[in-house]
Formats: sequence, C-alpha cells, structure tokens
Amino acid sequence: MYYIFKKILIIIKMIKSNIIILGCNSSLPTKNFHPTSQILYMRENYYLIDCGEGTQVQLIKSRIKINKINNIFISHLHGDHYFGLIGILSTYQLLKRNKKLNIYSPKGLKNIIYEHLKWSNSKITYPLKFITLKSKKYKKIYENNDIKIYIIPLKHKIYTNGFLFKEKKKLKNLNIENVKKIKEIKISDYLNIKKGNNFIKKNGKKIPNNYLTFKSKKTLSYAFCSDTSFYPKITKYLKNVDLLYHESTYLHEKKKLAYNRGHSTSKQAAKIAKLSNVKKLLLGHYSCRYPNISKFEKEAKKIFPNCETSKNLKKYYI
Repeated sequence: MYYIFKKILIIIKMIKSNIIILGCNSSLPTKNFHPTSQILYMRENYYLIDCGEGTQVQLIKSRIKINKINNIFISHLHGDHYFGLIGILSTYQLLKRNKKLNIYSPKGLKNIIYEHLKWSNSKITYPLKFITLKSKKYKKIYENNDIKIYIIPLKHKIYTNGFLFKEKKKLKNLNIENVKKIKEIKISDYLNIKKGNNFIKKNGKKIPNNYLTFKSKKTLSYAFCSDTSFYPKITKYLKNVDLLYHESTYLHEKKKLAYNRGHSTSKQAAKIAKLSNVKKLLLGHYSCRYPNISKFEKEAKKIFPNCETSKNLKKYYI
C-alpha cells in the first residue's frame, strides 16, 4: 500500500503546474550556469520562456521532448535570451515537425532567424508564425480554453517584456450523489450547474449550486520578469501572483551598476515581491561575478522571507 500511495503522489506532482529552470545566469555562460531559459507546464501544455544558448541540451537533460512545445515567448533581443532558438528551430526541421509553432517576440527576431536560414541555405517547412510584440502597455497576447497570457512592460536598455500566465477558472465538479437526488436534473443541465449556476425546479424552488457541486480548485498564476531595472509600476500587474521569477543580477552593494545596466538587485526584487503581495519569489539572472548565489537569497529574505534562488534543472511547483 505504501508504494502504491507513493506512486499516486508522484503522478499528482507530475500534473501540477510547475516551472523548470533551464538556465538562470546572465549573459556570460559558465560551467555550472546557463543563460536564461525556462519551461512552464500549465494545464497540460508546455510554454518555453526565453531561449538562451544551450537551451536544447537543458531540455534533453530535463527529459522534456521539444515537440511538446507549441508556443515560445522571447522577452527581448539580447543574445542571452534567444541565441538558443535557431538550434531548436533546426532540430524541429530534422525531426520533420508538422505542427504549428508560434513565437512571441519583439520586432526583429523574424528577420534575424530568416537571415540565418538564408546564409546557411536552410529551410523551415513546418508552419512557423512570429507574433510581433510592440506594445508598451500591459496587454493580453494569448488565450486558449485554459489560460490567458499577458505582457508586462519592463524597464531595460532595449524594448523588453515580462510575461504573466493566468489560469482560467475551472468548471466545478458535480456532486453526483446529490445531483441524483433531484429527479428533475437532466444530463443536459450538468454544464450549467458546473458553471456555478443554481438549479431551478418546475415549482420555482431553487437548489443551491453548492449543494450540487464541489468547490472548484484555485486558479494559479506565474509571472516572469527579466531583464529590468527596479520598476515599482509593474506591481499592479503582479498582485497576488502565486510564483514570481524576478531577475536579481547583482547584490545590493552594486545597485548603481544595476541601474546603469538596466538590471535589479536581489533586494530590489524582494521589494517588488513584497509590494505585489506574491506568494513566492524566485531569484535569477545572476552575474557570473558571484560564485556563491546563496548570498542573493540571504539578502532578499530580509525583505521577503518566502524566496529562493533558482537553480538549473530544478522544478518549482506553482
């Protein structure tokens, strides 16, 4: 029984929304750190966020098949956030991909990719669509039956966006035992009840929805903010987010350098998390000048205790 229970717990964890950090370093790759890239699993879909050098290899190490990815989101056009993309696109070609791939990015990435293909005499034969991001306002850019995705305007040296992923409200589960007690309820009424509506009998009597259903699970949200200077204006978009990844390139002693280069310190990331009342903060995008990243967490926890330094290939549940 113990082993069966343990296996059930593993399966439940697998289907929970999570983020896998593929790379959490800044522009210079090192032996132990890779440039920015991460994979978000939410509502049975995989979303690739940024695609720094080496992303393909990190995906292989994380045992995620790249053909499961149908949407890629690029925050900005500094190389450490997209240099791995041409490799993935080429691999899709070798694997004879036929599914459509959407790439959401600032203006210019499409030209860069097709210029490379031109000079290498290569082709992309699968459906590839570039969705150009140019708005400097908080805006919805994607929606399906399960989630909505928004861009968050950040403050960097070039046009840069963060991304907010929000689950849609799930339908409620029927309490079949109670539903069957009400003879007038037909199968055709189920969807209306699952949407949260009461059932009205022919005699006008109201059957409360909470008697006919179980409470729906809480919807989850994840926000990705990299790269950016300390920018408190974004907190209104991050209110009560379940998990926030925020860049922390430097320790606070380098706050002037951070400002000049369009980056944040771990202390500033913690301030954003606190002002936004997020549930948990993940730090990342560390400068390679810091061999010991534990100092980032120590510094941030003085302001926002529920924080953690992101690590390569580690999975974080939302």
